[in-house]
Amino acid sequence: MMRKGNRTVGTGADNARWVRRLGEAASGGFTVAITDAVDGWHHTSLRVAELPSGGSLTHETRAEEVVVVPLAGSVTIEVSGGDAISLEGRVSVFDGPSDTAYVPRHRTITVQDSGTGARVALCGARATSDREPRRIAADEATPEHRGAGNASREVRGFGLPPVLDADSILVCEVITPAGNWSSWPPHKHDEHLPGVEAELEEIYYFETHSIDPRGTDPVGYQRVYGTAERPIDVLTEVRTGDVVLVPHGWHGPAMAAPDTDLYYLNVMAGPGAERAWLISDDPAHAWVRESWGP
Repeated sequence: MMRKGNRTVGTGADNARWVRRLGEAASGGFTVAITDAVDGWHHTSLRVAELPSGGSLTHETRAEEVVVVPLAGSVTIEVSGGDAISLEGRVSVFDGPSDTAYVPRHRTITVQDSGTGARVALCGARATSDREPRRIAADEATPEHRGAGNASREVRGFGLPPVLDADSILVCEVITPAGNWSSWPPHKHDEHLPGVEAELEEIYYFETHSIDPRGTDPVGYQRVYGTAERPIDVLTEVRTGDVVLVPHGWHGPAMAAPDTDLYYLNVMAGPGAERAWLISDDPAHAWVRESWGP
């Protein structure tokens, strides 16, 4: 990473460590499998599976609580010690919110496709307490408009307080319209500052959709940069199935190309006792948020 005056110039020097292209993190029948087997990763996990028509997968939650998110299609979840949970899904993440489900630690779940095939994400975080499995209906979390102008995006907070009571996991998904910048102003959450900032690592899972009727290659971009004391330098293209890990540092923007709608699924957790998404904006860009008004 180079510095030019007060600006940080990204070179993507840490892409190899913190970026996983579709297929690079495949394991155990999952097309994406991010766990604490990744060096420097401790609190969160993400597994994505493609289910054929009528197909199923079985997963042990072990010491993690899990939020199940249908990315495409609908599924039914059998939970050991509990009732089955049916999730009405969607054609794709760009077609609106989906039902989701919360499953506590120490359960066995079987996820069964309910139609002609499904893509499903299992978002996990280490937990130290128990709750009951539950279905989170799509309409329980009203999509929230954040930002303004070309920094506007839609946030679906089905896995955030107050919609979901959980031990540690925080999950949401974001739609960034073509040409817009999301995660702006750049912000971080890597220090425990009571009431100000929470210490959370974060997974970004991306999908992209071309609005060009010719179907040209849909692409987005993601930036992560650090401080002098804790440097990190990620600057990368992203497409459907790609993952960027944010162990610390400022992150933003997540940029949608002018012909591409951009989706990302965020999974966050950390070592703190308080389950809260508290962030600090990069002081160089915080004024942008203030300019949006109430």
